[in-house]
Amino acid sequence: MQDDFFDQALPAPAKKPQAAKPKPTPQPRPRRDEVAPAPGALQYQALAARLPARLRMGVSTWSYPGWDGLVWDGAYDASVLSKKGLTAYHRHPLLRTVCVDRTFWRPLTASQYAAYAAQVDADFRFVVKCPAGVTDAQVRTEDGKAREANPAFLDPRLAVEHFVQPTLEGLGGKLGVLVFQLSPLPWGWLSRPSLLLERLGTLLAAVREALAGHSQVLVAVEVRDPELLIAPLADTLKVHGATFCLGLHGKMPPIEQQLPILRALWPGPLVCRWNLNRVFGAYGYPDAQKKHDPFHEIRSEDLHTRALLARTIRGITGAGQPAFVTISNDAEGCAPRSIALLSEAIAAL
Repeated sequence: MQDDFFDQALPAPAKKPQAAKPKPTPQPRPRRDEVAPAPGALQYQALAARLPARLRMGVSTWSYPGWDGLVWDGAYDASVLSKKGLTAYHRHPLLRTVCVDRTFWRPLTASQYAAYAAQVDADFRFVVKCPAGVTDAQVRTEDGKAREANPAFLDPRLAVEHFVQPTLEGLGGKLGVLVFQLSPLPWGWLSRPSLLLERLGTLLAAVREALAGHSQVLVAVEVRDPELLIAPLADTLKVHGATFCLGLHGKMPPIEQQLPILRALWPGPLVCRWNLNRVFGAYGYPDAQKKHDPFHEIRSEDLHTRALLARTIRGITGAGQPAFVTISNDAEGCAPRSIALLSEAIAAL
């Protein structure tokens, strides 16, 4: 299926949007002990064996009590899942990676990363986001509105000291991808793409130097402005050994309009974060969470994205390249079920 891939035309950031609270329906008392995997997840072992060996799929954040019976063996308190859930999560046959999103809002220490690494086996890999204090050009208020220019925007020293070094020290060989997600940019930056890409290139060069001896770690850049889907972006990434993170989100064009950047970087890996179903628009997280809560079933199916993503994965992994794909509950309603459906689509190709 490889031909299909080519032929398809440190200021503190704003608070993360909070998921809507579950409706006041009777719930079993949450458990607060060690988390065990759902026995029903074993049904996916045969499907997992049919997937490309170089493909790793996982969720974006994992502390959801609604995954009882899908990932967990019972009802657990969200705080328990946040701290201990990876012990059960990584034993699901289809879940071989996870995106640590909390780092976008606040940097973690090496010891915090090490605590995550201790919960998973040697084959597991983490996708980690750089703090917004480095990747957001704006300092924002609590409600996400731009307050002033960020003097630390794309600062190489801060990126290395507060992101690259702690992740390497804490995760070691379990670190898979470092993601630099550029938040929506003001016109002052979008109107000067050469200056922006020069600064991005300086950061990527420092990151690569810090990763010396760790060539297996992928460096990916995700953008939230369609204006940046240009050839000079691909050129900058290629020069510095980075890749483009396919960001499937309401702020960006659909998957088929982002693939040309990946083709310009070929041959290379796939890093994809399927974050938000486009039907909810660019600012649709609150509406998506309201519809999808408690995140245990598909409620906003996206067959188009799933089909193209499956073909892209087959094309890239079929050429011997690695692929990291993480999915949010806000993509279709339930990330573990989306991963199962995507796995079936990949296996059918």
